[in-house]
Amino acid sequence: MKFYKLYYFITLLSFSNFAGSQAVAVEKYSDLSLDFETRATDLVSKMTLEEKISQLGAGAPAIPRLKIQEYHWWNECLHGVARAGIATVFPQAIGMAASFDKDAMREVADIISDEARAKHHEAQRNNKYDIYTGLTFWSPNINIFRDPRWGRGHETYGEDPYLTGQMGMQFVKGLQGNDPKYLKVVSTAKHFAVHNGPEPVRHSFNVFPSKRDLWETYLPAFKDLVVDAKAYSVMGAYNRVDGESASASWMLLNDILRNKWGFEGYVVSDCGAINDIFESHKIVNTEEQAAALGIRRGCDLNCGSVYQRALKNAVAQGLIGIKEIDLSVYRLMLARMKLGMFDPIEIVPYAQIPFELINNKSHDDLALKMAHKSMTLLKNDGILPLNKKRIKKIAVIGPNADNINALRANYYGTASNPVTIINGIKAKSGSEIEVVYHKGVALVTSQYKDSLVLSKKILKDIQTADVAIFVGGLDATWEGEESNKMRSREGVDGFYGGDRTKIELPKVQLNALKAINKTGTPIIFVLLAGSAISFNGLEQEIEGILAAWYPGQRGGDAVADVLFGNYNPAGRLPVTFYSSTNELADFEDYNMRAGNGFTYRYYKGDAMYPFGHGISYTKFNYSDLTLSKTIVGNNDEILVSFDVKNSGELDGEEVVQLYVKDLESTTWMPIKQLREFKRISLKKGEEKTVQFKLKASEDLRYYDSLKQSYVVEQGDFEIQIGGSSKDIRLKKVITVVN
Repeated sequence: MKFYKLYYFITLLSFSNFAGSQAVAVEKYSDLSLDFETRATDLVSKMTLEEKISQLGAGAPAIPRLKIQEYHWWNECLHGVARAGIATVFPQAIGMAASFDKDAMREVADIISDEARAKHHEAQRNNKYDIYTGLTFWSPNINIFRDPRWGRGHETYGEDPYLTGQMGMQFVKGLQGNDPKYLKVVSTAKHFAVHNGPEPVRHSFNVFPSKRDLWETYLPAFKDLVVDAKAYSVMGAYNRVDGESASASWMLLNDILRNKWGFEGYVVSDCGAINDIFESHKIVNTEEQAAALGIRRGCDLNCGSVYQRALKNAVAQGLIGIKEIDLSVYRLMLARMKLGMFDPIEIVPYAQIPFELINNKSHDDLALKMAHKSMTLLKNDGILPLNKKRIKKIAVIGPNADNINALRANYYGTASNPVTIINGIKAKSGSEIEVVYHKGVALVTSQYKDSLVLSKKILKDIQTADVAIFVGGLDATWEGEESNKMRSREGVDGFYGGDRTKIELPKVQLNALKAINKTGTPIIFVLLAGSAISFNGLEQEIEGILAAWYPGQRGGDAVADVLFGNYNPAGRLPVTFYSSTNELADFEDYNMRAGNGFTYRYYKGDAMYPFGHGISYTKFNYSDLTLSKTIVGNNDEILVSFDVKNSGELDGEEVVQLYVKDLESTTWMPIKQLREFKRISLKKGEEKTVQFKLKASEDLRYYDSLKQSYVVEQGDFEIQIGGSSKDIRLKKVITVVN
């Protein structure tokens, strides 16, 4: 039990004894003996129309007569509490997804919410109620990373619906806590739904997904988080879906979210999305109509000012009734009550978390642990791990070697002591090894500068080194959310409005790598990026490639530990690394089978590095696959068991993956689908038995558009076990019968 929980129980006992001795009349909404639903209903009933409307924007003013404090609903914690001063900065979401470690994700989220609570109550003590001080967090982003050109893809858990759902559920559970009465914080699953670029047209874009793609690709992770993890908030997207604003969609917010999934929390618009309804999408003509539409379609909270500015007139014009507004206000007040905002601080368990724990040593250690787990070794021609006894000089080159931006990605907090890659390498290399560092080139340059590569001095340092470590890739100033800053990148080849137009490594870096390669010095490429990168064939010339993603405050230490063998990597790609931009279909085509197909589930080409790929410094053998049954009915469970042995020379971890492939079907099906995974640790020579449980009704199904439901088709399915979507070691066939 954490020390603050012990304090809570002692305080609660004392408070209960004190409260029981008092005979003071209280309003229903303040009566601690009543349930939150009754209290919230009473509170709303006492508000005027103006007061109700005032609470429907991200910045909600105080209503002193009802003991409602000022509150700002907007806060962020994608990979650590963001934009609110010092906080532990964990690897970006895409890096944490690469860990394929559900337990570690839960642990990280628990620490993030500890820091969130501590910051909130410190702000309260200092009478601060503005943006980024609240307990309602607009994280995680569980959109499917369909196309590597999408600038915000690194905020997600990758391209696979199952992986996204599994990692996202742990994040939500860690954030919201497990107290039977109070929420630790509110987690907001975003952006609901069918949203993954292009960024520059997100305010006007209309998506027409097929029913199969909607229910098999774009919705499953949201269902996991809402139904299973009980995420208490959902954020709508900017774009339209089938002609409706996603932030005011009857299909999404009422039929699916509330009616089919039983969602009981509140919905918030993306910032400015209600304004888009009339200004960009042209669905209605006035802001009063947009405000009324938003509330009536199920969007309770407007990040923006349209509700607060226009709802009173909308009521006067007969566009919306007061009872409809009451429902949204009730949902918001209920959420605040569940967070303990209307109860004495002494009886709210999470309110006892001390401010001093923020970014303490254990949190910093966890940042390193998660950075370690995210490290994904893509290629190793025997150069790694580096042998300190044989190396006298290392040349570290590249624009990300000393780049803080490449550690923290976007939606970041302020790390108290971030460790860049060069500093990590210097610290771990020891006094016997000379480390020389040159930035060498920029991340990206304009086309006319592409011929400017590396100076003679730099090339000499590289030539006289035993190994060259090139630290390149991108950072979140080049791939990210549409903004004025991102629009300024539009004149640079390969980038447009936050997105990329090419997935190849920027030309200036490719040219630098070619120049380094000509020196004859072996190259290790440390790639810091949040998405798939193509190397134009240079991957054939490079001895080692380590994908470090955006690794957080301890990124430099994590990279160095892998390079020098202090940590044996086991990260896996949560996205496909395609060989070139030419392999990709039209960015605006949301049909998953477009062109060569999007993601490993539909891609028909040969990936440079496939989904699930990642190698180790040791070797693992798979054997003895057994299934509890091979003839199964629609509702049967199948127990899958197999052995994994560490047959190499080092202790290590392996991410075992189970895929299902439909061998015969009367309709189109994905090539294969991830349905289970587990990260296991094995000592040298150790063997473990791994067991998975499949449910035919969930793991073998597809969505029948005519029946408007999931179905399991009769026929043969192949159960595949391996280390990636391509590295399949074991397989067996099961047959579904009715």
